[in-house]
Amino acid sequence: MGVELGLEVEYCFRFILETVMAGQMDMGAILGEQLLNAAKVMEEQVDQEIANLDKMDEDELEVIKRRRIEMMKKHQEKKADWKLQGHGEYQEIPEEKEFFPVTKNSENCVIHFYRDETFRCKIVDKHLSILAKKHIETKFCKINAEKTPFLCERLKIRVIPSILLIKNQQTTGHIMGFTELGNTDEFTTEMMEWRLAHGEVINYSGDLNTPQTRLPRTEDQLYGKKIKMGARGGKIKEGADSDDENDW
Repeated sequence: MGVELGLEVEYCFRFILETVMAGQMDMGAILGEQLLNAAKVMEEQVDQEIANLDKMDEDELEVIKRRRIEMMKKHQEKKADWKLQGHGEYQEIPEEKEFFPVTKNSENCVIHFYRDETFRCKIVDKHLSILAKKHIETKFCKINAEKTPFLCERLKIRVIPSILLIKNQQTTGHIMGFTELGNTDEFTTEMMEWRLAHGEVINYSGDLNTPQTRLPRTEDQLYGKKIKMGARGGKIKEGADSDDENDW
Protein backbone atom coordinates (compact mmCIF):
# COMPACT_ATOMS: atom_id res chain seq x y z
CA MET A 1 0.00 0.00 0.00
CA GLY A 2 2.79 2.45 0.88
CA VAL A 3 4.60 1.84 -2.42
CA GLU A 4 1.45 2.42 -4.46
CA LEU A 5 0.70 5.63 -2.58
CA GLY A 6 4.26 6.83 -3.08
CA LEU A 7 3.98 6.28 -6.83
CA GLU A 8 0.65 8.09 -6.89
CA VAL A 9 2.11 11.12 -5.08
CA GLU A 10 5.17 11.12 -7.36
CA TYR A 11 2.90 11.07 -10.42
CA CYS A 12 0.86 13.94 -8.99
CA PHE A 13 3.86 16.19 -8.49
CA ARG A 14 5.27 15.38 -11.92
CA PHE A 15 1.94 16.32 -13.43
CA ILE A 16 1.89 19.55 -11.42
CA LEU A 17 5.38 20.52 -12.55
CA GLU A 18 4.74 19.79 -16.20
CA THR A 19 1.42 21.64 -16.22
CA VAL A 20 2.75 24.72 -14.43
CA MET A 21 5.75 24.89 -16.75
CA ALA A 22 3.35 24.78 -19.67
CA GLY A 23 1.49 27.73 -18.12
CA GLN A 24 -1.89 25.97 -18.28
CA MET A 25 -3.16 26.17 -14.69
CA ASP A 26 -2.73 27.96 -11.39
CA MET A 27 -0.22 26.24 -9.09
CA GLY A 28 -2.45 26.37 -6.00
CA ALA A 29 -5.43 24.88 -7.82
CA ILE A 30 -3.35 22.04 -9.27
CA LEU A 31 -1.73 21.23 -5.95
CA GLY A 32 -5.06 21.15 -4.12
CA GLU A 33 -6.67 18.90 -6.71
CA GLN A 34 -3.80 16.42 -6.91
CA LEU A 35 -3.34 16.15 -3.14
CA LEU A 36 -7.07 15.50 -2.84
CA ASN A 37 -6.72 12.69 -5.39
CA ALA A 38 -3.79 11.21 -3.47
CA ALA A 39 -5.82 11.32 -0.23
CA LYS A 40 -8.69 9.51 -1.94
CA VAL A 41 -6.36 6.77 -3.15
CA MET A 42 -4.99 6.29 0.37
CA GLU A 43 -8.50 6.19 1.83
CA GLU A 44 -9.58 3.55 -0.69
CA GLN A 45 -6.55 1.40 0.12
CA VAL A 46 -7.21 1.63 3.88
CA ASP A 47 -10.88 0.75 3.30
CA GLN A 48 -9.78 -2.30 1.30
CA GLU A 49 -7.49 -3.46 4.09
CA ILE A 50 -10.30 -3.12 6.61
CA ALA A 51 -12.65 -5.00 4.29
CA ASN A 52 -10.14 -7.84 4.00
CA LEU A 53 -9.92 -8.08 7.79
CA ASP A 54 -13.71 -8.06 8.10
CA LYS A 55 -13.94 -11.07 5.78
CA MET A 56 -11.76 -13.16 8.09
CA ASP A 57 -13.41 -15.25 10.73
CA GLU A 58 -12.18 -15.46 14.32
CA ASP A 59 -10.16 -18.62 13.68
CA GLU A 60 -8.21 -17.00 10.85
CA LEU A 61 -7.49 -13.90 12.95
CA GLU A 62 -6.36 -16.09 15.83
CA VAL A 63 -3.95 -17.96 13.54
CA ILE A 64 -2.44 -14.67 12.36
CA LYS A 65 -2.15 -13.46 15.95
CA ARG A 66 -0.41 -16.67 17.07
CA ARG A 67 2.03 -16.49 14.16
CA ARG A 68 2.99 -12.92 15.02
CA ILE A 69 3.45 -13.78 18.69
CA GLU A 70 5.62 -16.76 17.73
CA MET A 71 7.75 -14.59 15.43
CA MET A 72 8.21 -12.01 18.19
CA LYS A 73 9.15 -14.72 20.66
CA LYS A 74 11.76 -16.21 18.30
CA HIS A 75 13.22 -12.77 17.65
CA GLN A 76 13.55 -12.08 21.37
CA GLU A 77 15.22 -15.46 21.90
CA LYS A 78 17.65 -14.70 19.09
CA LYS A 79 18.46 -11.28 20.58
CA ALA A 80 19.15 -12.88 23.95
CA ASP A 81 21.48 -15.39 22.30
CA TRP A 82 23.27 -12.59 20.42
CA LYS A 83 23.87 -10.72 23.67
CA LEU A 84 25.33 -13.86 25.24
CA GLN A 85 27.78 -13.98 22.32
CA GLY A 86 28.80 -10.37 22.99
CA HIS A 87 26.78 -8.75 20.24
CA GLY A 88 25.85 -5.12 20.76
CA GLU A 89 29.37 -4.19 21.87
CA TYR A 90 32.64 -3.57 20.03
CA GLN A 91 35.05 -6.02 21.66
CA GLU A 92 38.68 -7.03 21.29
CA ILE A 93 39.77 -10.56 20.47
CA PRO A 94 42.77 -10.86 22.83
CA GLU A 95 44.48 -13.89 21.32
CA GLU A 96 44.94 -15.39 17.87
CA LYS A 97 43.44 -18.74 18.89
CA GLU A 98 40.13 -17.08 19.83
CA PHE A 99 39.49 -15.74 16.32
CA PHE A 100 37.96 -18.91 14.89
CA PRO A 101 35.60 -19.65 17.83
CA VAL A 102 34.26 -16.09 17.50
CA THR A 103 33.52 -16.47 13.79
CA LYS A 104 32.04 -19.93 14.39
CA ASN A 105 29.63 -18.84 17.13
CA SER A 106 28.24 -15.81 15.27
CA GLU A 107 26.65 -15.94 11.83
CA ASN A 108 27.73 -12.39 10.95
CA CYS A 109 31.11 -10.94 11.95
CA VAL A 110 32.99 -7.69 11.31
CA ILE A 111 36.65 -8.01 12.33
CA HIS A 112 39.01 -5.01 12.36
CA PHE A 113 42.75 -5.76 12.12
CA TYR A 114 44.56 -2.83 13.74
CA ARG A 115 47.86 -1.48 15.02
CA ASP A 116 48.11 0.78 18.08
CA GLU A 117 50.30 3.33 16.31
CA THR A 118 48.10 3.65 13.22
CA PHE A 119 45.88 6.73 13.59
CA ARG A 120 43.32 5.59 11.04
CA CYS A 121 42.54 2.55 13.17
CA LYS A 122 41.13 4.94 15.79
CA ILE A 123 38.78 6.30 13.12
CA VAL A 124 37.59 2.78 12.33
CA ASP A 125 37.10 2.10 16.05
CA LYS A 126 34.81 5.12 16.35
CA HIS A 127 32.50 4.03 13.54
CA LEU A 128 32.40 0.34 14.43
CA SER A 129 31.58 1.16 18.08
CA ILE A 130 28.49 3.02 16.88
CA LEU A 131 27.42 0.31 14.44
CA ALA A 132 27.90 -2.48 17.00
CA LYS A 133 25.12 -0.98 19.11
CA LYS A 134 22.85 -0.47 16.12
CA HIS A 135 23.33 -3.88 14.48
CA ILE A 136 22.97 -6.37 17.27
CA GLU A 137 22.59 -9.14 14.67
CA THR A 138 26.34 -8.84 13.97
CA LYS A 139 29.46 -9.46 16.05
CA PHE A 140 31.86 -6.49 15.88
CA CYS A 141 35.45 -7.11 17.02
CA LYS A 142 39.00 -5.91 16.58
CA ILE A 143 42.28 -7.82 16.81
CA ASN A 144 45.87 -6.61 17.02
CA ALA A 145 47.60 -7.47 13.74
CA GLU A 146 51.08 -7.35 15.31
CA LYS A 147 50.12 -10.07 17.79
CA THR A 148 48.55 -12.34 15.18
CA PRO A 149 51.17 -12.95 12.44
CA PHE A 150 49.89 -16.43 11.50
CA LEU A 151 46.34 -15.14 11.12
CA CYS A 152 47.44 -12.16 9.05
CA GLU A 153 49.42 -14.41 6.73
CA ARG A 154 46.56 -16.86 6.32
CA LEU A 155 43.94 -14.14 5.71
CA LYS A 156 46.28 -12.06 3.49
CA ILE A 157 46.17 -8.96 5.69
CA ARG A 158 48.58 -6.60 3.90
CA VAL A 159 47.11 -3.19 4.72
CA ILE A 160 46.25 -1.60 8.08
CA PRO A 161 43.48 -0.87 8.87
CA SER A 162 41.81 -3.91 7.32
CA ILE A 163 38.24 -5.03 8.01
CA LEU A 164 37.11 -8.58 7.28
CA LEU A 165 33.41 -9.27 6.68
CA ILE A 166 32.53 -12.86 7.56
CA LYS A 167 29.20 -14.63 7.13
CA ASN A 168 28.74 -18.27 8.12
CA GLN A 169 32.52 -18.58 8.49
CA GLN A 170 33.06 -17.43 4.89
CA THR A 171 34.72 -14.13 3.97
CA THR A 172 32.25 -11.98 2.02
CA GLY A 173 34.28 -8.77 1.95
CA HIS A 174 37.64 -7.21 2.78
CA ILE A 175 37.92 -3.44 3.30
CA MET A 176 41.55 -2.39 2.94
CA GLY A 177 42.25 1.14 4.11
CA PHE A 178 39.77 3.90 3.26
CA THR A 179 39.71 3.65 -0.54
CA GLU A 180 36.22 2.07 -0.56
CA LEU A 181 34.98 4.52 2.07
CA GLY A 182 35.36 7.67 0.00
CA ASN A 183 39.18 7.83 0.23
CA THR A 184 38.96 10.27 3.15
CA ASP A 185 39.50 10.25 6.90
CA GLU A 186 36.18 12.05 7.27
CA PHE A 187 33.87 9.37 5.89
CA THR A 188 30.58 9.01 7.75
CA THR A 189 29.32 6.13 9.86
CA GLU A 190 26.58 5.77 7.25
CA MET A 191 29.25 5.23 4.60
CA MET A 192 30.83 2.46 6.67
CA GLU A 193 27.40 0.93 7.23
CA TRP A 194 26.69 1.00 3.48
CA ARG A 195 29.97 -0.78 2.74
CA LEU A 196 29.33 -3.46 5.38
CA ALA A 197 25.91 -4.06 3.86
CA HIS A 198 27.57 -5.06 0.60
CA GLY A 199 29.20 -7.92 2.49
CA GLU A 200 25.73 -9.04 3.67
CA VAL A 201 26.82 -9.06 7.31
CA ILE A 202 24.23 -6.53 8.58
CA ASN A 203 20.51 -5.97 8.09
CA TYR A 204 20.30 -2.93 5.84
CA SER A 205 17.25 -1.14 4.46
CA GLY A 206 19.06 1.57 2.50
CA ASP A 207 19.91 1.78 -1.19
CA LEU A 208 22.96 -0.37 -1.94
CA ASN A 209 23.40 1.39 -5.27
CA THR A 210 23.93 4.79 -3.64
CA PRO A 211 27.02 5.32 -1.42
CA GLN A 212 26.14 7.17 1.80
CA THR A 213 28.80 9.84 1.40
CA ARG A 214 28.84 13.58 1.92
CA LEU A 215 30.74 16.49 0.45
CA PRO A 216 33.80 17.79 2.33
CA ARG A 217 32.95 20.22 5.13
CA THR A 218 34.82 23.15 3.60
CA GLU A 219 36.12 24.19 0.20
CA ASP A 220 39.65 23.87 1.57
CA GLN A 221 39.36 20.08 1.74
CA LEU A 222 39.25 17.46 -0.98
CA TYR A 223 38.62 13.83 -0.01
CA GLY A 224 39.65 14.63 3.54
CA LYS A 225 43.06 16.07 2.62
CA LYS A 226 44.00 19.72 3.02
CA ILE A 227 44.62 21.59 -0.21
CA LYS A 228 47.12 24.40 -0.71
CA MET A 229 47.75 26.49 -3.79
CA GLY A 230 51.01 26.20 -5.74
CA ALA A 231 52.99 29.13 -7.10
CA ARG A 232 51.00 29.06 -10.34
CA GLY A 233 47.64 28.47 -8.75
CA GLY A 234 47.70 24.67 -9.06
CA LYS A 235 46.44 22.48 -6.21
CA ILE A 236 48.94 20.43 -4.22
CA LYS A 237 47.77 17.63 -1.91
CA GLU A 238 49.46 17.50 1.45
CA GLY A 239 50.05 14.10 2.99
CA ALA A 240 49.40 12.28 -0.26
CA ASP A 241 52.01 9.66 0.55
CA SER A 242 51.37 6.01 1.38
CA ASP A 243 50.56 6.92 4.99
CA ASP A 244 46.85 6.43 4.28
CA GLU A 245 47.13 2.69 4.57
CA ASN A 246 50.23 1.31 6.20
CA ASP A 247 51.71 -1.43 4.06
CA TRP A 248 51.98 -4.50 6.19
